[in-house]
Amino acid sequence: MPDTRPVYKRILLKLSGEALMGDGDFGIDPAVIQRVAAEVAQLNRLGVEIGMVIGGGNLFRGAGLAEGGMDRVTGDHMGMLATVMNSLAMQDSLERIGVFARVMSAVRINQVCEDYIRRRAIRHLEKGRVVIFAAGTGNPFFTTDSAASLRAIEINADVMLKATKVDGIYSADPMKDPTAVRYDTITYDDAIARKLQVMDTTALVMCREHAMPLKVFNLNTHGEIVRIVTGQGVCTTVVRG
Repeated sequence: MPDTRPVYKRILLKLSGEALMGDGDFGIDPAVIQRVAAEVAQLNRLGVEIGMVIGGGNLFRGAGLAEGGMDRVTGDHMGMLATVMNSLAMQDSLERIGVFARVMSAVRINQVCEDYIRRRAIRHLEKGRVVIFAAGTGNPFFTTDSAASLRAIEINADVMLKATKVDGIYSADPMKDPTAVRYDTITYDDAIARKLQVMDTTALVMCREHAMPLKVFNLNTHGEIVRIVTGQGVCTTVVRG
């Protein structure tokens, strides 16, 4: 029987907004968000303290509209609000299956969620609540990958988990290049030097400087979040060399 004991006490799970679309082109697929919530709930029952960061690309992409002429700062602020919407949806999915969750926003929007305060976030985690960090860093020009790295470091997470559409980091896009090779382990320096684009450079540098382990895995593999946290899943681990 597989070992279901977690190997990490506190994690930061990063999801892209696009991951919530499922097979759709826009919005949130209820089946996808419910499946992710169920896996997070399973970890919660195992005693794992869970922080989450969810992107907003399924609803709005500020950088894309900036290319079309919109003011970049305005576009990024709109993107932050999209992440709040996704975070509230995840909170709802978790609470409907009995998991206490809190959304904490980096921009003040306290009629719908809490303001982000580091000490309060850690206290929520210690009480067994899932904390969903919304609105990125609260600053334009920073991605939600950078926000996830920052929050992982701030809450002293044991590991950051990055959910993607493939089972790790490859030498090239495996969807386009059948000869692409998957790495079991790679250093942050190599990932940056080879421009492997698993996350933006700012996010990778922050993790490297604070020795934050990163695991990249396939969200579409059912149950993989739990397997990664219990040391059994397929992933690429990024470490400081």
